[in-house]
Amino acid sequence: MNRDWIATARTLSEALPYLQRYSGSVVVVKFGGNAMGDDEAMAEFASDIVLMKQVGVNPVVVHGGGPMINELLAKLGIESRFVRGKRVTTKETVQVVEMVLSGLVNKRIVQAINDAGGRAVGISGKDDDMMVCEADDPELGFVGRPVEMNVQIIRDLYTAGMIPVIAPVATGMADNETFNVNGDTAAGAIAGALRADRLLLLTDVAGVKNAEGEVVTQLHPDDVRAMIADGQIAGGMIPKTETALKALQDGVRAVVILDGRVPNASLLELFTEHGAGSIIRSTKSSTRPHGLRQGGTEQ
Repeated sequence: MNRDWIATARTLSEALPYLQRYSGSVVVVKFGGNAMGDDEAMAEFASDIVLMKQVGVNPVVVHGGGPMINELLAKLGIESRFVRGKRVTTKETVQVVEMVLSGLVNKRIVQAINDAGGRAVGISGKDDDMMVCEADDPELGFVGRPVEMNVQIIRDLYTAGMIPVIAPVATGMADNETFNVNGDTAAGAIAGALRADRLLLLTDVAGVKNAEGEVVTQLHPDDVRAMIADGQIAGGMIPKTETALKALQDGVRAVVILDGRVPNASLLELFTEHGAGSIIRSTKSSTRPHGLRQGGTEQ
């Protein structure tokens, strides 16, 4: 008998406790980075999301789109400026942001999921006033910080068998302004409002690294704060880990920062013993690396 078939069957058998563990759960996946611009990586990501839905998970996709926004702004002759890693968003820029995120990027992901056999529906944080924001920082212009969340529309979609794909564009509290929301921030707010079981932040790095450059596979919030304080967590990883801490405070069971460039990264994280990337959660001990006891119950 073909050894590859035997290995595939063994892998499926070993995944059983994890499939049982996550059946019926809500998993919010932030999709971004270089994988978004690669057709093959996009198709693979879409297949992973469809498989999640097929085995009983309720995936909710939140996406970014920075490179595509930069490209269109450059074509329009509009300069891109960033402060502390966040895009300075003028009234002119926010129109381009909404056009790219809610239009081009959102519908491309929806189409990829539908092509993979799923039933995806693209929306933004403005639909049904799902995400209402106030200005994050006057220096950033129309960059929003979520202050009110209404996620019933998301529940309605996944209960009906759909896969929600959400663009991080939101409504302002005053005068119905449009706000650009950082993709990780939006994903964290949505995951918290849904009390999601997992928030997966797909990035272009392997996970949270220590001073020796090694990926730390398990982290407690206290570990994260200490690593930020002593500079082990720096640069673009700071807002990701801060998003993770806020999501945990809001009721998300665990947050994982993982490399979206790795084939089937989300499936490796959810359905294998060792997972992928760095998991951050409030519990400190576990008999298995990603929280399953023998028999499939999380500590």
